Amino acid sequence: MTYTAEFAEIYEFIYRSRGKDWAAEAETLTRLIRDRRPEAASLLDVACGTGAHLATFAGTFDEVAGVELSEPMRATARTRLPGVPVHDGDMRDFRLGRRFDAVTCMFNAIGYLGSVAELRQAVWSMAQHLEPGGVLVVEPWWFPERFLDGHLAVDSDIDGTRAVARMSHTTRTGRMSHLEVRFLVGDAGGIREFTQTSHLMLFSRDEYLGAFADAGCPAEFLDDGLTGRGLFVGQRG
Repeated sequence: MTYTAEFAEIYEFIYRSRGKDWAAEAETLTRLIRDRRPEAASLLDVACGTGAHLATFAGTFDEVAGVELSEPMRATARTRLPGVPVHDGDMRDFRLGRRFDAVTCMFNAIGYLGSVAELRQAVWSMAQHLEPGGVLVVEPWWFPERFLDGHLAVDSDIDGTRAVARMSHTTRTGRMSHLEVRFLVGDAGGIREFTQTSHLMLFSRDEYLGAFADAGCPAEFLDDGLTGRGLFVGQRG
């Protein structure tokens, strides 16, 4: 899916209200990477969104860059981080012509791929951007056995000038999960509503591990992870 400008505008606001802390996550990821590659000095964040993780990575690595498919999200990241390259690219086949000490792909962005073949393409593409011994970290979407069919959630927040309410409902068709989210956004100009529907593939743990292994970047799965879905951490041979 492609994120809209109206979603990019409220993206960080509403997820912070749900407890997401991009800075703390980036610090945790930095420790994981440097535990495996102490000299790591460069990092690429794939599907970097609005650059919320990159903002912290930029202070802990000598050189950082991002890749983002959505134009509104990419524009936000570029405005926020004028000295950081944020490339237009699809995780399945991007080519930057250089390598990094670490590559990350967070917040279940990998789930937007539509098949195991696309998963393998994406992991291969990310691994090709790693230096030998470089670290690849991917945060998965739910595994099939962990997905809650029919799950309903609601969140809201207000900051004095703007209020946002979010209600989501998830369903499942075979290996594909469907996430319908409706937003209400209010400010001095009034109240507007929009809906965002995402389709995310429920890849298995073994499918992720197989993709890493075949990309020459064997991985381990850290069950605790950042947000309850765990983390895959691989290192290129």
